[in-house]
Amino acid sequence: MIRILIGDDHAIVRQGLRQVLTLEPELELVAEARNGWEVIELVRTCSPNLLLLDMNMPGPSGVDLIKRVREEAPRLPILVLSMHGESQIAGRAIKAGAAGYLTKDSEPETLIAAIHAVAGGAHYVEPAVATRLLFDVTSTETRAPHLALSDREYQIFLMLVQGRSVTEIAATLHLSAKTVSTHKFRLMQKLGLDTLSDLVRYALKHELA
Repeated sequence: MIRILIGDDHAIVRQGLRQVLTLEPELELVAEARNGWEVIELVRTCSPNLLLLDMNMPGPSGVDLIKRVREEAPRLPILVLSMHGESQIAGRAIKAGAAGYLTKDSEPETLIAAIHAVAGGAHYVEPAVATRLLFDVTSTETRAPHLALSDREYQIFLMLVQGRSVTEIAATLHLSAKTVSTHKFRLMQKLGLDTLSDLVRYALKHELA
């Protein structure tokens, strides 16, 4: 029996996943988390065999949350189920310790296959995302500037593009506003941008928003 913990802040998504999982006799849903702090707590208390994780939630999220879960439970396989199909996001998740990556428009059969693969110790990346990962040009001369951002800078970059203020980001990430402002300044420098409008246009151009 594969004991699954779902981490997703959208009730509709959790309900859909619940319905898919109940159709498989070898899968058991043991708990659902609505934010990053609940994910960490339930990893400690529910002893899941697999974490099915969204990349964007209140509290710790994304790469930061993956790293925290890896510290809490180094052997717990993490299968990311994200709305983002960009290879940069998938690559960062896998580098942080995720064993698999799927987008939320995947078919239920693909999700089930990925769960079995990851729970069995293998890795699974959605074929379309894997293709982009494989064929992305990553030489120093041609790689996109955002690939040079640190994980924290990239996380704040995505949150800024979503329209969140420095104060909101600081509260979500449990950082000071000054620290977030410093990361913002550095990431804007690395991207060669001056305004938030430029940042949004950059994200849209590179299909990051």
